[in-house]
Amino acid sequence: MSSTIDFLYLNEPDMIRAGVTDMSACVDTMSDMLVLFGKGDYRMAGTENNSHGAQISFPAEPAFPGMPADGPDRRFMAMPAYLGGDFQTAGCKWYGSNVANKQHGLPRSILMFTLNDKDTGAPLAIMSANLLSAYRTGAIPGVGARHLAREDATVVGIIGPGPMNRTSLEAFVAVRPGIRTVKVAGRGQAGVDAFIAWARERFSQLQVEQVPDMESAVRGSDIVSIAVPSPSGSANYPRIEDDWVSPGAFICCSAHLAVDEALVQRARHVADARRIYQAWAEELPAPAHETVGIWGMHLCDRVHDGRMAPEQFEDLGEIIQGTTPGRRDDDEVFVFSVGGMPTEDVAWATVVYRNALEKGIGTTLRLWDAPALA
Repeated sequence: MSSTIDFLYLNEPDMIRAGVTDMSACVDTMSDMLVLFGKGDYRMAGTENNSHGAQISFPAEPAFPGMPADGPDRRFMAMPAYLGGDFQTAGCKWYGSNVANKQHGLPRSILMFTLNDKDTGAPLAIMSANLLSAYRTGAIPGVGARHLAREDATVVGIIGPGPMNRTSLEAFVAVRPGIRTVKVAGRGQAGVDAFIAWARERFSQLQVEQVPDMESAVRGSDIVSIAVPSPSGSANYPRIEDDWVSPGAFICCSAHLAVDEALVQRARHVADARRIYQAWAEELPAPAHETVGIWGMHLCDRVHDGRMAPEQFEDLGEIIQGTTPGRRDDDEVFVFSVGGMPTEDVAWATVVYRNALEKGIGTTLRLWDAPALA
């Protein structure tokens, strides 16, 4: 066996040419990943192998020169994972995040991903990961919609017109091609205008319109996608009232959410992967939902204090495998929680990397001919 190690460097244009924005393929890949996750053929960080990752945060008033001060989304984070099945790779997404980046024309988070050989640990690829992360995040709502949304869905309500809902809409259209109308509500006019312009250019078959508020986006929609960043504390979370929600609606939330109690009782509640919320809840003070407002955290709290039976907190991977039934009739309402996890990055990175190898995309770099220390 040669001791020489080469790896592939993929910048953002390379990633695009290698298919990172192929949403249909990404939805299929995330579906495969969720089945493996449900079976347990994965590892993430933490003693129970279910941790989201490791995060560096900063104090509000640093005591040392040069140390960053806390601010909105001000952090660094590493998200490692291994995934089995047909993937058989490990990897880690590393990123820094700062809302102030937008003042410099940069995205809030700047991400890189390292894909590794599962046995030697040698790097297979180092790749630009902003699109990788955005598309794997949007694909999970698509997997949820494939199994839980009505097949005849035609109307989508978008609440929060940011990048997360752009890729979510791509995924919804990929799995429910009968979609014809998109209603958009947002906090800022510039964001709404940018989303509508993008959606009209990307999907010429869609009628895209602005609506004044969250209620208008929810009423009459077959699919609702909520991605509104909010401060911690349930009083700050966007809230859905029961009488807004049409029979058969699929409500997907990738951020904080509060739900009217009548809707909690009426709906079925499904998470992308139940274990990640349970692991999160163990790390946070109770009630966990007051710190991390993703709907799956609220479900953990409800099960913990007896307001919900454990079997009412359902898992999408089990639905995909058929061990739990999916949609049973046209009137069932679903609230779907999207939390995100490092196995998603490993899965999509592996597919994109293999595409790049097959097509000769990227720059080959050498780590060493032989290691100086071995």
